[in-house]
Amino acid sequence: MKKINEVITLLKKEYKVDKPFLNFETDFQLLVSVILSAQCTDARVNIVTKELFKKVNHPKDLLKLSQKQLENYVYQTGFYRNKAKYLKATAEILEKKFKGIVPSTMEELLTLRGVSRKTANVVLGYLFNQKDAFPVDTHVKRLTNRLELTKSKNPAVIERDLIKIIPADERFNLSTYLIAHGRAVCKAKNPSCKRCILQKLCPSAFRFEKSL
Repeated sequence: MKKINEVITLLKKEYKVDKPFLNFETDFQLLVSVILSAQCTDARVNIVTKELFKKVNHPKDLLKLSQKQLENYVYQTGFYRNKAKYLKATAEILEKKFKGIVPSTMEELLTLRGVSRKTANVVLGYLFNQKDAFPVDTHVKRLTNRLELTKSKNPAVIERDLIKIIPADERFNLSTYLIAHGRAVCKAKNPSCKRCILQKLCPSAFRFEKSL
């Protein structure tokens, strides 16, 4: 617990993440953005949704688009055919089962197409202020392994391991800080260990420096 508390304290001082990485105005737009972010950068998603969201605010708006039209909008996010299918199916489920409203529980969110636990946790954290939600993306997976907070590469296992040691009211914030730190310093290739505020807490820092 001491190590994770030190990590939280240091990252909290370094990063003031007060808004989502994804751009959106409605609850449904955030859900769409997170589904599109699978294996795609948030920056690219924001470029794509800038045009898409001129047409789409709510599920019923998306259902007015044909499969081909939607594919053209989301093409640049990769896996565009599957993502378009997921979005259409999810919009239909929301209209039929949830009266067009994005649900507020993990169980309900996981009934939607293209929604993983990571996607659901992002929605729960940003839309419903559930501070105990812990999204595990590629940055969180990489950093928690390098810090040896978990030995697993499986996002579901990482989530389970980390929520055992992170205070409930710090989980969503910590995930956000880890993502910011992963983008700025602890990159997948050539991490900047010498200027890393977590260097003394990170067993991987010595290995990376030695290999340079």
